[in-house]
Amino acid sequence: MADPARAKRLSKRIATIVASAIEYEIKDPPLAFVTVTDTKVTGDLHDATVFYTVRGSTLDEEPDYAAAAAALERAKGTLRSKVGAGTGVRFTPTLSFVLDKVPDTALKMEELLARARAADADVARIRAGATPAGDAQPYRVVGEEGELRGAEDAQDTGDDDRLDD
Repeated sequence: MADPARAKRLSKRIATIVASAIEYEIKDPPLAFVTVTDTKVTGDLHDATVFYTVRGSTLDEEPDYAAAAAALERAKGTLRSKVGAGTGVRFTPTLSFVLDKVPDTALKMEELLARARAADADVARIRAGATPAGDAQPYRVVGEEGELRGAEDAQDTGDDDRLDD
């Protein structure tokens, strides 16, 4: 088993090599919209998983995930050769490509947070004009002279003799 720090360095190097090869060297049109997001290398340094995302060619267009996956499979041998030449390790890791779901999950989380903020704003708006259903000061304390006072008055003077009913 290799050193985890070495595996991490190798995964970063593989991500850099694959990303630059996709951007500058491999001329496959579906790869123009592929972005390498992360790379994980197994402990024995024999297998590398490259995570990627695909964006649409325009803002309104849906990304073509199938074409990007097919283009990455076609370019797998070339990319592995470039990784072998660029890393200088004894055994060039096999590459597998996995579509990264993190951006989709992040978008869903942002939508959920926006809904929670809207619900909090509604509650704050409703609470602004509300009055308590019962007594505004439900907790009373006994003061120094025996009279009942509000809890905030007792906190100011240090009294905490509570009236047990």
